[in-house]
Amino acid sequence: MASEYLKWKYRDVRPDVLVAMTPAKRRKNWWHYHKWQVLLGAALLASLISIGRHALGLGETRPDYQIAYVGANPLPKDTVLAVEHAFSSLGEDLNGDGKVSVRLTQYAGGGDAGAAYSAGISLMGDLLECQSYFFLLEDPEHFQTEYHSLCRLDGSLPADSDSSADSTCLAWSQCPALACQELGSYSYSLLGETISGGNRALVEPLFLGRRGFWTEKTTEYPEGCEALWERLTEGAKVS
Repeated sequence: MASEYLKWKYRDVRPDVLVAMTPAKRRKNWWHYHKWQVLLGAALLASLISIGRHALGLGETRPDYQIAYVGANPLPKDTVLAVEHAFSSLGEDLNGDGKVSVRLTQYAGGGDAGAAYSAGISLMGDLLECQSYFFLLEDPEHFQTEYHSLCRLDGSLPADSDSSADSTCLAWSQCPALACQELGSYSYSLLGETISGGNRALVEPLFLGRRGFWTEKTTEYPEGCEALWERLTEGAKVS
């Protein structure tokens, strides 16, 4: 009885007729149902490749020298390039890639509490990993009190209990090799206005120091960095 009822209920139902699809239609149909999996997989793969390349240093210029700038406000891009050029003009190709490369990393909050905190965390990572050998500082005393990372001008290490910046830094203008550099000018837009000036006015108030190493861990190319320090500070007028 039930079977007869079902036959009557589905009397107008016709089985689906399989439609032969061309290869192009099959590909389109497959893409319709799987495109999001493919796109997500591609994004994940690209992310993993990027992380791997960064970790291995692939596809990027490895600097011969690294400088950390620590100040209240970031330097303009033109000023950063001028400082990097000044150092590279006195440097050597330490990694054998055929050019002298200098990287200046800025750790400045620009008056924003969140940015200042982020800059401090990044600077701590720099110090722990011994990335930067050279430091350009707005306030050496504050830096040495906070981080106790600078050696003295003669290369000796301050005692753990000594957080003074005495005899650890030289003003840019005290170093003849730096004072004679042609630094050019900077220009950038801020709130629709163009701000410009001379790079020298921004870097001359800064102080140059170098990293001290209290453990066996050092920056890359420590001998080459020390040789550049000697050239940068040769004939410096120590007050």
